Amino acid sequence: MFDINSARFTMRTLAAAAALALAAGAAHAQKGETVKLAYIDALSGLMGPVGQNQVKTFQFLGEKFNKSNPAGVKFEIVTFDNKLSPAESLNLLKAAADQGIRYIMQGNGSSVALALSDAVQKHNERNPGKEILYLNYSAVDPDLTNSKCSYWHFRFDADTSMKMEAMSSFIKDQPDVKKVFLLNQNYAHGHQVAKFAKETLARKRPDIQIVGEDLHPLAQVRDFAPYVAKIKASGADTVITGNWGSDLALLVKAANEAGYNGKFFTYYTGVTGTPTALGTGGAGRVFQVAYSHYNMGGEAQKNADEYNKKFNDDMYTLSIQHIYTMLSQAMANAKSTDPVKVAAALEGLTVKSFNGDVTMRKSDHQLQQPLFISVWQKADAKYPYSPEKTGMTLAPVKQFETYVSSTPTSCQMKRPG
Repeated sequence: MFDINSARFTMRTLAAAAALALAAGAAHAQKGETVKLAYIDALSGLMGPVGQNQVKTFQFLGEKFNKSNPAGVKFEIVTFDNKLSPAESLNLLKAAADQGIRYIMQGNGSSVALALSDAVQKHNERNPGKEILYLNYSAVDPDLTNSKCSYWHFRFDADTSMKMEAMSSFIKDQPDVKKVFLLNQNYAHGHQVAKFAKETLARKRPDIQIVGEDLHPLAQVRDFAPYVAKIKASGADTVITGNWGSDLALLVKAANEAGYNGKFFTYYTGVTGTPTALGTGGAGRVFQVAYSHYNMGGEAQKNADEYNKKFNDDMYTLSIQHIYTMLSQAMANAKSTDPVKVAAALEGLTVKSFNGDVTMRKSDHQLQQPLFISVWQKADAKYPYSPEKTGMTLAPVKQFETYVSSTPTSCQMKRPG
């Protein structure tokens, strides 16, 4: 006799088995799956050399991670030249989305970053099932993880306030720093560098005078002689600047030519063009705050040496390695490459990276990591790596553990669902 209950049980069992088989197949299919990463940054113009260097870094490290990563996926970089324009970046975001790319990467210019973060948030609200994740490797405006934080944005660099917390802690113990001039680019990042420099120095070294402050157009100034003249006229013994790319290289070149002998405290001395502009002129006077330096040792040093040999160039954006390390681990933990699941897996994730244990803070998606102060000096047996074949290097003089440079967040994270 036909038993309808038995038949239903058998049907449920078969359906469950089929679902398990599909799930197993999906998990298996993930191995070797290609994950496209859209690089949206400047590849032309004055800042083009920085972008070109970073694309090579993404490709170089991508090849290494493609050989072995926890998720077993393959990464493919798709490049888009935004010409450092927020408006152009929004067009390119749409182009990437139209190509089905669900991970975008950008870092050069916080004005671009703020526009992209907002656009990704809106895209994801309007397109459920087609969400995009924004991986920020060097745009450091604190607002991105504070008042304008987004669930879909993750920052792998340390923000402006974190770096200034470390820098000012170092300056606090430099008695010869008495008069400071603040020179920065006239956009979000430059404004924040000046703001946090004044705040932290007032708290840690109230005797230091801010004797001058100026802002200049981003990536437009070709002759910094007038700015250096202002610095010299102010009597400043120290300059604090968040300038990067050509804006820093041309600034230090003009300072050398004008015979300015004060100290420079910077964020981006190691970036393309600046080592050559410095030459031997800034020995012992130019400092950098960053999550890395040119003499890290270990695997990072091996990669830097190999990169230099392959491209005759220097690898300085090591936050890219943070991205590959954390993204592949998050995909492995989520057992998926779906940005929604990967975002959830990235929150609170801790991994061992080139500069120690780093954690993606859940509350604001700001990576927590150690920071270093390094100084421009002659390369030697202890610190041999010489960027741009200058015979000079950035030698570490102080390391700040994560808790020292970590800053609080005002982020009110709006999570999906």
